[in-house]
Amino acid sequence: MREAVAAAASAVTELVGDRAGDWDRTGRLPEDVVRKLAAAGQLSAQIPADHGGPGWNSADSGEFTAHVGSLCSSLRSVMTSQGMAAWTVERLGDPAQAAELLPRLASGDLAAVAFSEAQAGSDLSAIEATVTVDGDSLLLTGRKKWVTAADYADLFLVVARMAEGGAVVVVPRTAPGVRVRRVADPLGCRAAGHADLAFDEVRLPLGSLLGGGRQPLPLLVTTALAYGRISVAWGCVGILRACVAAAAGHAGTRHQFGRPLAQHQLVARHLADLWTAEQIVTRACEYASRCWDDNAADLATAIVLAKYVGAEHAARGAAAAVQVLASAGAQDGHVVARAYRDAKLMEIIEGSNEVCQLILADHALSRR
Repeated sequence: MREAVAAAASAVTELVGDRAGDWDRTGRLPEDVVRKLAAAGQLSAQIPADHGGPGWNSADSGEFTAHVGSLCSSLRSVMTSQGMAAWTVERLGDPAQAAELLPRLASGDLAAVAFSEAQAGSDLSAIEATVTVDGDSLLLTGRKKWVTAADYADLFLVVARMAEGGAVVVVPRTAPGVRVRRVADPLGCRAAGHADLAFDEVRLPLGSLLGGGRQPLPLLVTTALAYGRISVAWGCVGILRACVAAAAGHAGTRHQFGRPLAQHQLVARHLADLWTAEQIVTRACEYASRCWDDNAADLATAIVLAKYVGAEHAARGAAAAVQVLASAGAQDGHVVARAYRDAKLMEIIEGSNEVCQLILADHALSRR
């Protein structure tokens, strides 16, 4: 397995090359890059082998995610979206749906998971999108905001209300009544294909409901978020690794006052803190992935902890890297400039820092 991960990492390094800065500036990933990774199953590497996927465990998938995140957080965000979609199908879909959808997601089709709405961000219980049964079909109506990878997606997995519970509805992009509007100039992950979605009485087959629908809304949300959070956490490892490499490289070669920057103690402190942050987040992610692979009782808390620690350290670490590089790192498209903006989004998506703190505080109280 490790050899497969190393080979995939080498291939994606060659594929990205030095183009991530240009992708960030233009706000667009080349479709051939995204489709090539999707066709190789590398956007959703945990899809089981019996459904056509690589069948990697969380630890190996996480290391690969970190590597991609060190190259381009926008591309990593598309990976997170694809993995969330596949995991949601695997967990909530019936055997026929899994057999139909997972091979598609492992071989080239792109998917996005639509949660957020204008009044439903951290409080996803406020979701207003609805799906109803109308004879022998479904009607989906609602609006979704800031859906990662939606501008590239062939399929949308839409979380909506249904009767007294909820449902995840699989919606083809081409279905009549679906409208996609790209989010212009996002702060970070500029090329991740964020888009707002509108569903105007979209008529779909009854089989579009994963698992038949009418499940508890919190179950639907936490299922997808579990994968999203651990993927984002590993992505933060990648951000920190990129920042360590850029800051150390610059501080070791740039001279001020007759000696390398790295020999100035206050700069050395930044380097030490950056490396320490990368180590801390890596260990938190490794533990969360072990819990995932072992289906440990502490899994939910371990994932939230990794996401919280990862986002917080990535944001602080990216700021430190910009400080070390100064004007050299303040240029649009530079790796640490991208990291600075991308890391801020990590503190918001898949559960804001504040939401994570509340969850972790509840866990602490439960252990009294």
